[in-house]
Amino acid sequence: MAVAHYERFLINNVQAISSAESTIRSMTWFLPGRFKDGELVSEGLSALLNTTSMYHDTLLAQVVQANPKYKALIPPSLHSRYTRAWSIKSDMYKWAARALELIRFTELLLEMALRRKVSPQNRWRGIVLLEVIKAGLRLLLLRITRKPLLQPPIPEREFDPTALPDIPQPSQSDEGSSSEGTPEHLKNNRELPHPLISPPPTRSATAVEDYLLPKALSTNSVKPSLSLLRSLSGPKEWTAEIIYVLRPLVYASLLASKKPSRALPAVLALEFITRSLRRNASPAAQLERQEYASRDKDMLWYLLRDSIWRDYTRPKLDAVAERTLRTPIVGLFGSLLKDWIPLIDEYYYYTAP
Repeated sequence: MAVAHYERFLINNVQAISSAESTIRSMTWFLPGRFKDGELVSEGLSALLNTTSMYHDTLLAQVVQANPKYKALIPPSLHSRYTRAWSIKSDMYKWAARALELIRFTELLLEMALRRKVSPQNRWRGIVLLEVIKAGLRLLLLRITRKPLLQPPIPEREFDPTALPDIPQPSQSDEGSSSEGTPEHLKNNRELPHPLISPPPTRSATAVEDYLLPKALSTNSVKPSLSLLRSLSGPKEWTAEIIYVLRPLVYASLLASKKPSRALPAVLALEFITRSLRRNASPAAQLERQEYASRDKDMLWYLLRDSIWRDYTRPKLDAVAERTLRTPIVGLFGSLLKDWIPLIDEYYYYTAP
């Protein structure tokens, strides 16, 4: 009963809730370094916000699909079509994907709690355990789909909550208002516009968009959603995807071992192996090309990891922060940068793969 009341409250106050989400999300960037345990408060708010936003997105997506008045101006992305189709087809996929995202939202908060409560050795054991669970969930998704994994594995919000149409709430007073307000003999009367003062008819922009958008079709637009990614075929493609899935677990396990210096060379080797083994996506495979491009961009995160961070990136960022601190206005960026740099040293999940 309480859940139903909250869902009704969310739908009726979606604009205020959306504004609150945006405000809180912005606040979390400035909390670390402002007071003791500021990073813990910041990450706690982020975890709560991301978790509730995932629930809100699920509920609002159901409202949009059930409301015939809502018509998206831009068609859904290929990623949303594919992940939503799998969520509808397989309950196991839906819950495994949501569990994976929930862990991603809370993993840094759990690491902060472990750092304050247990020894460093037990903290790394907890991190490795989380990576084992995440690897298991990703392998389960891989087994269900038999296709390359997408990140994130659930549909993202692609509509403005403030643009949702009003939810009709029928009432008895509304039903009888029209009949009581207008006499019967005047109901069929129509006011005719004067031909000299009435404005010329204008073409509705919405009508033009409604006419053109359905005709702007591509090859992917007419494909079934589950066919937007081609299935893995052959041991080479399967090996590439499995290595990519296990890569974070290998990295965390080596960092937790007695020789953490081996972690970075090993995981970089795995990165290049999986890129050499994976198939070349055809120009028509737009969704697969987008996913591989995103994976390639993620290689930049290694600038913030292990010895590359300590010996190359951090000294340069420290120098930038020191120079900007003396400049008005820009000094705010330098102060924020100095507050965030120590967190990358202290916590694994700030820059984890």
